[in-house]
Amino acid sequence: MKSCINGGHYPGLDSGAVGASGLQEANVARNIMQLVAGYLQQAGHEVVTVQDNELQAICDASNNSGADLFVSIHCNAAANTEAKGTETWYCNGSAGGEKLATCIQGQIINSLYTTDRGIKDATPHVNGLYVLSNTDAVAVLVETAFISNAEDEALLASDNGKDDFARAIARGITDYIALG
Repeated sequence: MKSCINGGHYPGLDSGAVGASGLQEANVARNIMQLVAGYLQQAGHEVVTVQDNELQAICDASNNSGADLFVSIHCNAAANTEAKGTETWYCNGSAGGEKLATCIQGQIINSLYTTDRGIKDATPHVNGLYVLSNTDAVAVLVETAFISNAEDEALLASDNGKDDFARAIARGITDYIALG
């Protein structure tokens, strides 16, 4: 089974959300993406990574690679700086996406001190997330934590925090694969 891991946004072109300290989502997502890929490869899984400034290019890279699973990694942000925690999105109607989101969300919540915001379904053309409805693979988008919340930002800024997220995401993927 091949996994495509996507780091959200693109350093230097699209920072994504930016925390009060200047921490950029694109850099955090790239770090976590690389760690997840490394852990999966160590476990014998075939992995493709992609981080691009164009959403269609990301979908094309996943689709052209023949990936079975697609995981996009992001940091959340909100005007309300009290908002915090982790949520994992899947495309409405995708039983595989819901199962993968449940596996990843469960591993993150069981491994990190973070608020469980649950799994959420994205409906194309309503609240749809482009990469979820335009990849051929079972797809999820992980909002690791709120870069706009001081406590979450500190977690995302720390090497241990990024590594903890990466390990949990990789375990969630392997849990999903083990379920068949």
